[in-house]
Parts: sequence; C-alpha cells; structure tokens
Amino acid sequence: MARTAPLNWFGIARLGLVQAALGGIVALTTSTLNRIMVVELNLAAVVPGALVGLHYGVQMARPLWGHGSDRGGRRTPWIVGGIALLALGGFGAAVATSVMADNFAIGLVLAIADFILIGIGVGAAGTSLLALLASSVAPERRPAAATVVWLMMILGIVLTSVVSGRFLDPFSMSRLIAVAGATGLAALALTVLAVAGVETSASRRAMAARESSAVSFRESLADTWSDPQARLFTIFVFVSMLGYSMQDLILEPFAGLMFGMTPGQTTQLSGLQNGGVFCGMVLVGVAGSLLAGRIPAILKYFTVGGCVLSGIALAGLTASTTAAPAWPLAANVFALGFSNGIFAVAAIGSMMGLAGAAGPSKIGLRMGLWGAAQAVAFGLGGFVGTAAVDLGRAISGSVRIAYGSVFLLEGLVFLVAAAIALRIASVRAGCATDAAAGGPAPAYGLQAAE
Repeated sequence: MARTAPLNWFGIARLGLVQAALGGIVALTTSTLNRIMVVELNLAAVVPGALVGLHYGVQMARPLWGHGSDRGGRRTPWIVGGIALLALGGFGAAVATSVMADNFAIGLVLAIADFILIGIGVGAAGTSLLALLASSVAPERRPAAATVVWLMMILGIVLTSVVSGRFLDPFSMSRLIAVAGATGLAALALTVLAVAGVETSASRRAMAARESSAVSFRESLADTWSDPQARLFTIFVFVSMLGYSMQDLILEPFAGLMFGMTPGQTTQLSGLQNGGVFCGMVLVGVAGSLLAGRIPAILKYFTVGGCVLSGIALAGLTASTTAAPAWPLAANVFALGFSNGIFAVAAIGSMMGLAGAAGPSKIGLRMGLWGAAQAVAFGLGGFVGTAAVDLGRAISGSVRIAYGSVFLLEGLVFLVAAAIALRIASVRAGCATDAAAGGPAPAYGLQAAE
C-alpha cells in the first residue's frame, strides 16, 4: 500500500486558505449581522445571540459528518460542500435580516434555517479540514501547521471585516446582501483552488474506507468513546474551551464599568487580546517545530503551560477588581491572550496527533467528536459568563464582586483543564505517520519524563 508524502509548507498554507475563507464568512454572519439586528433593527440582543447559539448547537453532529468523510475515503468533497453550504447560509442570513425589517416573524424563520445551514457548513468543512491535516502533515510539523491554519483564519476575519466594512457604507440592506453574496462566492472559489490536487492518494484512503465500510456510525462512535485517551481528550477540549469562551462577552463591559474605558478603548483592548493570541500561537508554531524531535511531548507541555498561565492571568483580572483603575489592565489582557494562544494551538496540534495515530478510518470521527465538544463549550461559555455576572450582581449588589467571582471561576476552570491535560498521553513523533499511512496504529503511552 503506497504511503502519502507529507504536505510541504506550501500545501499546509493552501489548506490554511480554507480556514481563512471559513473565518471570513462566519465573522460576517456572527458579528456584522449581530450589530445590524441590535442597532439598525433595534431587536433584543437575545435574538442574534440565540441564532449564534443555534449554529453552535447544530455542530453537535460533527462526529456524524467526520464519520461520513472516513467512509467516503476523501475529505475534499466534504470541505468544498461545507463551504458551499456556509456561503449559502451566510447569504441567506443577510436576506433574512433584510426581511426582518419589514416582517420580523418571516425573517426570523428564514434566519433560523440559514443559521442551521451555517452550522452544518462550518462543522462539515472544519472537521474534514482538520482530518485532512491530521493525515497529511508530518508529526514534527504539526505545531507549525496548527499555527499557520489558525493564523490564516484570523487573517480571513480581518480582511473580511476591512473589505466588507468599506463596501457596506453608506449602509443599506441591499448593500448588505450584495456583500454577503460576494463574500460567499469568493470564499467558495478560494476553497476550490486551495484543496485542488491536495488528496493525491485517494486510492489509499478509499481502500481504508472499504475496509471499514461495514462499521456503522454508532459502532464507530462507541469504539472511539471506549478509548480512554480519546474520551479524556474530549473532556479536556470541553473544559478548556469553556474557560476560553467565558470571558468573551464580559471583558469589554468589565473594562467600561471598572476602568471607565470608552467603547473605542474597549474595542482596542479586545484587539490587544487578539494580538496576544497571535503571539502565543507563533511561539508554539516556531518553538514546537524546533523542539519536536528532541522533546516528543512538547505539545503536551505547551498545552498544560498555556492553561496554567491562562489561570494566572485570570487571577490577575480578579485582583484588578480591587485595584482598578490603577491596575495595568492592558498588560494583563495581553498576557491572557498570549496564554490562550499557547494552549489553543498546542491542543490543536495534539488533537491532530491523537487522531492520526488512530488510523485513517477513524480520523474524521475523532476530529468531529472533539469539534462538537468545542462547539458546545463555546455556545455554553458565553451564556455562563454573562449569566454568572448577572447572578453575582443580583446576589452581592457589587460589580467588583460579580466580575471578580467570574474571572476567578474561569481561572479555576483552566486549572482543571491543565490537570486533565497532564493525564493525556502523548503520541511519539513518527507514530502518527505510520498509522495515517496505513501501517499499524501505535499504542498510546506516556513519555518517561511525564
């Protein structure tokens, strides 16, 4: 059975373009449409909030879509098809928002259908993209590959925001629909060009798929969940991403209430946090690639360290509630973003390693399972963070206590995630390559130093 040559850096960057296309459409539908519904249409914030939550909820089906790509033997159709559905959903969501201006009920029904399409598109394309990376990237390149792909997503979000912002003014619903349609078409065209010819050894995957074609989704899911390491990693993804997302909706209001920052200043603070995420990701990409051969468990150390540092940064935010406005909030927020970037990319690299070690017939389902855990955590995290602040203010009557308690809780969640990550086995460099190439899948094992 022929082995697949690992992707070179150009191939990895090409697949990163898919993530950029995905991020661009999602940014337009979850951020721009959110603002238009709340400001221009004067709707309650719960309306776009529920729609965004719906698109996360739909992604609980990620394991099913991953299993589908496993059995089909090729990831490309799922990636292209997912982006096509995402583009259609994004365009439809813009149309639905326009309809809401005249008939809220009809517009809402259309928006629900479109956000379901968005969830399906994100889940199908994102799961298969990670599965393709896991089976096509050499183990020593996984830290950098994870960094490249996620930085490309950030780039896609930034470029979409800048370009679409220029064409949306002077604002009108017709301009919104035109921009959404053009963004979707551009993203789909970029995706087709990015994945063309990447799967050059489809026959090997097809053979692996035929060997496992008799295995149903339920049997495959049960087999994955019976693997202690896969189950533990699923729990880790959920807990860590819950902590990661809890501060999404409360950090800017906190800065405004406790530090007297203007909307412009809090927006810049959010940008500073994302800058920290960027730097943390680059650190893992560079250092992880340089040290992977000498320190097989380097990604595990980065994952645990990133979670611990995130907990420390959140302890700083907790302390800031008693020291505001003298506390160095900007530095604290940058440190939080930096720590988040370290653990997030390291965890993604570990995810690709664990999935690749399971063999080609199981990669997609495992990526889907972990993607579903992440989606549920993201959907729940924002709600838990805001609800906990409201509850804390109602009970204590103090803004300081409310926000401080939530930041402290979030820090503890990250420490729990770090404890879980310590128990996850590392895949030795080179093992995943054998499994993904059709050779024997290795046993999981903790490194001696761990």
